[in-house]
Amino acid sequence: MKTCASTYSFGGYRDRGIDFMIEKTAALGFDGIEIVVGCFEGSDDVKKAEEVAAKCRGAGLEVASLCTGADLLYGDRREEVRRLCALADVTAAYGAKVMRHDVCCGFRGEKTHRGYDDALKVIVPACREVATYAESVGVVSTTENHGYFSQDSARVEKLLNAVGHENFGALIDIGNFMCADEDPTKATGVLAGYARHIHAKDFYFKSGTENDPGEGWFRSRAGNYLKGTIIGHGDAHAAQSLGVLKRAGYDKWISVEFEGMEDHLTGLRIGRENVLRYWDA
Repeated sequence: MKTCASTYSFGGYRDRGIDFMIEKTAALGFDGIEIVVGCFEGSDDVKKAEEVAAKCRGAGLEVASLCTGADLLYGDRREEVRRLCALADVTAAYGAKVMRHDVCCGFRGEKTHRGYDDALKVIVPACREVATYAESVGVVSTTENHGYFSQDSARVEKLLNAVGHENFGALIDIGNFMCADEDPTKATGVLAGYARHIHAKDFYFKSGTENDPGEGWFRSRAGNYLKGTIIGHGDAHAAQSLGVLKRAGYDKWISVEFEGMEDHLTGLRIGRENVLRYWDA
């Protein structure tokens, strides 16, 4: 197992640029870095990717993966598939082996008689096409439990099996299941066999029956309150979920994600230390 820092997790420090993020990622002891499209200028450009990859190698880092948003349910799907295939080329230019793309955020407006199975009819062929192209350039295509709609473990598993492509797997975010009000440890167990990359993330939890706790908190799908925090400090039971993955035979990258109110460099440092400690327990 190797650890990487997500560029997303640098928060306000992202304004200092990718060189700063590379320097701090190496100084904090990570093995690699995960690129999130939009976190720095040119993050989705092949030439820039080659330059960043060279800088990472010079700092003793690998680029572990690339993450991007996507909506395969609305808009020009052909153009979205084309964009994702182009990002597979960018991923390869970084020297990374995994690309994560979202699939959709659900139906807009009135939903009448349209559910997840209806969405699958549209997004599955697109996911299969992206996975096929990504395979041709040596990149694994993945989807994450993310965005409220395609977030429950049962839904993500249904998507993976509907696509049915050996080059399409799961990026499991062990904290994100809480956004769909799902027990992270049980959900991780459901998807562990499909894992191609892991995001370690943690949230504090407060019941939606309590008073609104104010700034820094957001609502889960069922109206509970969540707030990002350092891995191990919250209620996602990160140690247990990582144990589930280890026992399932996972041995690839774990990306430390942090979106709390604490200092982001502190969150990355302690998060990495806790991930390593939990993994070795």
